[in-house]
Amino acid sequence: MTRLVVGPFNRVEGDLEVTLDVAAGRVAAARVNSPLFRGFEQILAGKDPRDAMVLVPRICGICSVSQSAAAARALADAMGIAAPPNGERAANLILAAENLADHFTHFYLFFMPDFARDAYAARPWFEAARARFKAVEGTATRDALPARAAFLHLLGLLAGKWPHTLTLQPGGVARAASVAEKLRLRALVREFRGWLERHFFGDALEAVAALDSAAALAAWRDARAPAASDFRLFLEIAGDLGLERLGRATDRFLSYGAYPLGGAALFAPGVREGAGARAAFAHADIAEDASHAWMADPRPRHPWQGDTRVDAERAGAYSWCKAPRLAGRVVECGALARQVVDGHPLALDLVARDGGNVAARVVARALEFARVVPAMEAWAQALEPGEPFCAQAPLPDEARGVGLVEAARGALGHWLAIRHGRIANYQIVAPTTWNFSPRDAAGTPGALEQALGGALVGAHETVPLAVQHIVRSFDPCMVCTVH
Repeated sequence: MTRLVVGPFNRVEGDLEVTLDVAAGRVAAARVNSPLFRGFEQILAGKDPRDAMVLVPRICGICSVSQSAAAARALADAMGIAAPPNGERAANLILAAENLADHFTHFYLFFMPDFARDAYAARPWFEAARARFKAVEGTATRDALPARAAFLHLLGLLAGKWPHTLTLQPGGVARAASVAEKLRLRALVREFRGWLERHFFGDALEAVAALDSAAALAAWRDARAPAASDFRLFLEIAGDLGLERLGRATDRFLSYGAYPLGGAALFAPGVREGAGARAAFAHADIAEDASHAWMADPRPRHPWQGDTRVDAERAGAYSWCKAPRLAGRVVECGALARQVVDGHPLALDLVARDGGNVAARVVARALEFARVVPAMEAWAQALEPGEPFCAQAPLPDEARGVGLVEAARGALGHWLAIRHGRIANYQIVAPTTWNFSPRDAAGTPGALEQALGGALVGAHETVPLAVQHIVRSFDPCMVCTVH
């Protein structure tokens, strides 16, 4: 048995270190460390509850809207307020724009450049991957970044700026869209659709969303050349490398539900064990275990009773990240979890065949392009200029609230307790906290720690390629994890 410490990782948001125990050329055990503590939960204590809307977006510069949305919903829950339809539609557009931009960035700038490494020079697809995805030099950088920037103009129209907008509010959004802006929003979403259909898929979004099995996806792949689109080239690479056999974690998936409108959600909330039946979840079943975190109180606590007092010398600890568990069990969250929990037939079939894995996680992000962009077109079309975009209500002196949203990387929750008009406690459980958690008191590894088990480690690899593919398939945001 040998020990290999991998980190810091490049092309990862924040600091990440992974310790691998290696036996017979494969990972026997992994420990994931979030090494940078930031302390936002302590910063929020004692503040006016509305200050959360200013402070929590600063947790992260790439998923700040998600933090704003969760804070707004926690405040709305505490205030007993609901947004009007325009407010829901506008908030969905804002969050969806950030989430899809994150998926876009992940594919083109974080995930695919790994396949342009010289270690893959003998593969038949290597020259195409290097020409398209090599960091900085590949043609994808030139093509994708302007498309992403144009799409994010949507946030300029609806949110005023990005990141760190103050437009999202407990009662909806602070800025109403005019008739002219509604037309511009529709044009921006249509332009992004066109780019995806030309370059990413090489096919209509609706055709991709209609793929209902692994066999249908394989037939779609085989009907076009590898160079036909970026997603098609990914499928070629994934099939050659067997990425469907890499990075299987718990096969227990959690989604809080995404993009609510009129009492329903575009993607349903719940929990699924593999491809089994969807079950409801209750946030009361969430507890954060700090037995292997540098925290003073190791006892599992629901976030409303959460404690983030630091103990940097704690024996047995190896991360600043707590270990959230749902009814005592490890779950995976993210795009794959959203699509599995919602019941998309392609996602369910992929999981039924091979469990959650590297290839399935990337395919699920592609599915979200195909499913969310048409929904964005419908939300923009349904905006009613002149009708209310935001509701108002007083802030109570004593209350609790919870805000649950789906960020790009998965289930994000904010728990707020107000006493005497001030924040008495504010706890955040981020998607990467779920996925990159350390062991709990029972010694059960977190989702990534399980997913790394069995990964191949080459004789001279100091940063094993298989490990990188698995880590990046979750698209970690470590600065949110160590808020």
